[in-house]
Amino acid sequence: MNVENEINKITSFIRNIFRESKANGIIVALSGGIDSSTTAALCTRAVGKKNIIGFILPCYSDEEDKNDALLLTKFLDIESQILDLSKIYDTFIDLLPKDQNVKDLAKANLKPRIRMSTIYFFANQMNYLVAGTTNKSEKSVGYFTKYGDVADFYPIKHLYKKYVHLIAQFLKVPPKIINRKSTAGLWVGQTTEGEISDQLGFPITYDTLDDMLEHLEKKDYDVTDENYQKLFTLVQKNVHKSLLSPELEGI
Repeated sequence: MNVENEINKITSFIRNIFRESKANGIIVALSGGIDSSTTAALCTRAVGKKNIIGFILPCYSDEEDKNDALLLTKFLDIESQILDLSKIYDTFIDLLPKDQNVKDLAKANLKPRIRMSTIYFFANQMNYLVAGTTNKSEKSVGYFTKYGDVADFYPIKHLYKKYVHLIAQFLKVPPKIINRKSTAGLWVGQTTEGEISDQLGFPITYDTLDDMLEHLEKKDYDVTDENYQKLFTLVQKNVHKSLLSPELEGI
């Protein structure tokens, strides 16, 4: 991949959407991680820092997440808004029937869905677009929250994680952000690589995942390889998360 050419292609994509929508600006939800930071950097490059707001929405989150998100807003010199959603999350949980055994994953997925509602409230209020931060690696294996990680456009959803790293380095995103372990921040100690490994049933790094996904995409892999079979099954299992909900056609 020619990094500079790819950046020019992405920024042109963002700029065209921004102009056509006649929006007043773009909101990026910042987690402190490389995906949201790179997305914010690309949006800033495309439409200018005065048109970008970075929303930092902790919800029983690690303090480091907020600090790294603030580091990014200072680096880009963009406006930031911090709203702690922990009390909203607690209120929601308290509304659930006390005799109902609520799954931990269902509770965890409330966080991105509450964040989504918050971001879209402000986007609606200010006539802003919401930039998505999902990358191709995580999209492929379904590592995102359905109806939580939603947006008006996705600048890096076509890029495997390794290419996001190359773009982040080119754009001089702070090394602390580039080098930190990727996590969705839904519970203490969670890492993306660890959770994808658990879902696959074998340990995997992003580098290996990207390599295997590319081979799956090109259909040049050993179909008898057990690990490829597991990855293929996980990809197929999560295709529905990237599709619109099915509906019947009208008469």
